[in-house]
Amino acid sequence: MIKKLEKIVFFGSGPVAAKSLALLAQDFTIEAVITKPSTLSEMSAITDAPAYAVNSKIELDHLFTDTNFISPVAILIDFGIIVSQAVINYFPKGIVNSHFSLLPQWRGADPITFSILSGQRQTGVSLMLLVEAMDEGPLLAQAAYDIEPDETTSSLTVSLIELSNQSIKQILPLWLEDAAQPVPQESVSLYSGKPSYSRKLVKEDGVINWDKPANQIEREVRAYIEWPKSQTMINDLSVVITSAKVVKKQIEPCGKFWVESKQLFVSCGKDSLEILTLKPAGKRDMRVQAFLAGYGNRIK
Repeated sequence: MIKKLEKIVFFGSGPVAAKSLALLAQDFTIEAVITKPSTLSEMSAITDAPAYAVNSKIELDHLFTDTNFISPVAILIDFGIIVSQAVINYFPKGIVNSHFSLLPQWRGADPITFSILSGQRQTGVSLMLLVEAMDEGPLLAQAAYDIEPDETTSSLTVSLIELSNQSIKQILPLWLEDAAQPVPQESVSLYSGKPSYSRKLVKEDGVINWDKPANQIEREVRAYIEWPKSQTMINDLSVVITSAKVVKKQIEPCGKFWVESKQLFVSCGKDSLEILTLKPAGKRDMRVQAFLAGYGNRIK
């Protein structure tokens, strides 16, 4: 394990970054945290290291012309701001980005959600040397993770944060000692397909299209559990579906809800979903039995 006296700079701004920083601070001395103004207080509370807030690449470049960090390397997780080559070159050992997929699969903004949406059985963490091109840097290491059938974005995120932390603790000392060598993604990746790309989700992604197959909608429910949530209407009632399972039955038309043996079903483009839990607008998340007791008269 790296000596606690060795310092690193941390780049990160989202909730994944905050949880990752808390774990890294247990084993590394954090010299400074580079974050966004909206998360400055949160990041400052995690470690005693000074936190610097930046909004853009321009502000980031300016920071690194006026500040003297001594860390040989930086770690970047969930940052959300483009980092210039000048900032990358500031660190003798570069910036190591922990990306939550098996690169070159799911480059881009939201690899965890798209891993679930795709129905793939395995994902993981890639430790990559940062370059200006999006997620195209050479790899220092990868670690695989098997996706459970009922995995949600929330549960998968927790598991990958831990896997990322373990990987950094193992690989960073080797990289600092020149005992690890970066290699091109396509030559060593645990993923053998062509590069694929994720994107930021928008609110409209959460509006359920019942013409889709039931297995695809079920994946969306798990993938969108935090944002943008799987939204639909049951007659005039707005609800969010929070868990469901595929069943091999179907009636017409798509989007038709019906009750059978005190269970709630909805017909899809192929097969149907049994709704297990859901959240009516302005109410708490509830099991379908409680929902039917209170709102069963809305289903016709």
